[in-house]
Amino acid sequence: MSTSNVPALRPEGSITVKGSGSAAAGGGEYLTFRLGAEEYGIDILRVQEIRSYEPPTRIANAPAFLKGVVNLRGVIVPIVDLRLKLGCETAEYNDFTVVIVLNLRGRVVGAVVDSVSDVLELAGEAIRPAPPTGGAIDTSYITGIGSVAERMLILIDIEALMSSPDMGLIDGDA
Repeated sequence: MSTSNVPALRPEGSITVKGSGSAAAGGGEYLTFRLGAEEYGIDILRVQEIRSYEPPTRIANAPAFLKGVVNLRGVIVPIVDLRLKLGCETAEYNDFTVVIVLNLRGRVVGAVVDSVSDVLELAGEAIRPAPPTGGAIDTSYITGIGSVAERMLILIDIEALMSSPDMGLIDGDA
């Protein structure tokens, strides 16, 4: 991994992540993070920055996973708690809780996660298809399972997840 892919501290106390690869089906670079006991990965090119968690301004009648909005340098950003969205048993807010700021189809969205691990480059042969669930659960946003040494990563198409009809954050047609 070249030094251009290493997270760099920004003056605002956030981290900017710069990636050079594409997380296509044949592999790529993934930002890895934890939700409960599970580790997930998303395409690094979708990540704008990583920020410490600050309680957002709540929106009335919003679903539980939509925590509210924050003002990020003049841009109003909706904040989604992925732990609640993906059904984790608990969603505690502590010093490790962070917001991954994503740029999806020109829309900025924040995703709350338990912690960010690292940036990994996965070769195509390290990625296996998601197991079939027979329609019992929606796995349309899971692109595969990555295997790195003893670690198993659930690879997510974050754009597909955030543009799902129940989220309503990103136009599905864009």
